[in-house]
Amino acid sequence: MTELTHPLATVPQEELVARAEADPHRPRFHFVSPAGWLNDPNGVSQWNGTYHLFYQYNPEGAFHHRILWGHATSTDLVNWADEPVALEPSAGPDADGCWSGVLVDDGGTPTLVYSGRHGERELPCVAVGSPDLLTWTKAPENPVIPAPPAGVDITAYRDHCVWREGPMWRQLVGSGIRGRGGTAFLYESADLRSWEYIGPLFIGDASSGDPAATDWQGTMWECVDLFRAGGGTLGGGVLGGGGTNAGAGTDVLVFSAWHDGDTRHPLYWTGRYAGDSYTPRELHRLDYGGRYFYAPQSFADDSGRRVMFGWLQEGRTESAMVEAGWSGVMSLPRVATLDANGELAFAPVPEVESLRRDHVRIGPRTLAGSEVLSGVSGNQLDLELDLELEPGSVFRLGILGTSTDNTAAGDGVIPAPAEETVVEVGYEVGSSGFSQSYVLLDRAHSSLDRTADAEEKSGPVRLPGGRLHLRVLVDRSALEIFANGKPLTARAYPTLGGEAVRLSAAGTVRLQQLDAWRMDGIFGGPRPLFP
Repeated sequence: MTELTHPLATVPQEELVARAEADPHRPRFHFVSPAGWLNDPNGVSQWNGTYHLFYQYNPEGAFHHRILWGHATSTDLVNWADEPVALEPSAGPDADGCWSGVLVDDGGTPTLVYSGRHGERELPCVAVGSPDLLTWTKAPENPVIPAPPAGVDITAYRDHCVWREGPMWRQLVGSGIRGRGGTAFLYESADLRSWEYIGPLFIGDASSGDPAATDWQGTMWECVDLFRAGGGTLGGGVLGGGGTNAGAGTDVLVFSAWHDGDTRHPLYWTGRYAGDSYTPRELHRLDYGGRYFYAPQSFADDSGRRVMFGWLQEGRTESAMVEAGWSGVMSLPRVATLDANGELAFAPVPEVESLRRDHVRIGPRTLAGSEVLSGVSGNQLDLELDLELEPGSVFRLGILGTSTDNTAAGDGVIPAPAEETVVEVGYEVGSSGFSQSYVLLDRAHSSLDRTADAEEKSGPVRLPGGRLHLRVLVDRSALEIFANGKPLTARAYPTLGGEAVRLSAAGTVRLQQLDAWRMDGIFGGPRPLFP
């Protein structure tokens, strides 16, 4: 086990787990580590019918430090079993951490390609697994790439996307070229051990746009992920064609924009990968929640779905995380598809529906004013709404709400103010007919804790004919919102325990149908830090 070496690592293991289990903000149907720190999803895959989720893990406490690889397995992408830690730092190139990477199938041998950290250096390493993926042996050749490309002034260098292309392996390593922008360096190998540097796949432009903007490309690209939407795989899979890339499809290049230690937001390019380069067409936001869906990684499962996980960062202070005994949530697995406009659309995997209980259906009716729903409340919910909005109208869905008179107020006692988190969708059509519709998350009144992040999150969403399908999953502090396939992920930390759900409308909004379910939890109780 890792020794307690960090100044914040002062809590015994049993107490750390007890604190995590007792925290009312800890999600119950999202995957979380047993306690301590969780960040990037790693090695997400399906192997011999079993789903594997590896993740960045610090069991010492709720802070980023000397990172291990946690490991969990599932047969349904919903219920997860903890497995033994897969990778732990050891003397050599990963002495200070086993950072993010991927799992590939090397002729039937499970193989991890990951970033080993030693001091300030992060270099590609390899580990080979047993047939059941429960024990791992690090390659004696580590690091398999001894240094970043020579003569290039890089901002950082880590994280991997690996696939087989004809007889060869190809790998992308996330990086950035100082003074230019983020990039992904392309390599080639016959054996996953000896790698030939080919060059930058594509170089972004950090000088383009406002560094404060939600689509700024950053100075380094973390967690690059290249996959072919609408056919083919890449990203942990196989691409046929003997080194050429025949076949139709859109090649999606996902990255998380990073700058000087600051995790900004995930973005993706649509374009075409061919030969040794990537030709971009359009840049898009991957999730309107920004850093709340960070470092995503995807894989093609046995049914051909492109399944993606992301890391839901916390929106509270470091001291609050350390006190709570845990930090970091894995998103629900979501399926990525291409919509009619050539952009990615997302939805939670249908398997999540197995957790639904106590169904309530409301509608159809025209909404007027504001109403708190009777029979629909809770802090573990799955809500699906179908609505029609007239131009100029706004729909609001309040969740995790409480009223101002929720205390037994006596003389001289001021009732606690209300808390509520609001999902808002507005439908505007300009004079030219161009839609300016949007989805927005208002957290201004989510919490009485003024140290919790309350920044507004929003993005554009198409509402053809004013029609909206809205899916909102509430899991204590974890929120995942899908508006006509556009995701907005965030966190909220209410202090009053509110569970009310409220509908309101300005203008003409018709609720065709609302379906609501309470969601079961997926873990039965405390879990050992080292399974």
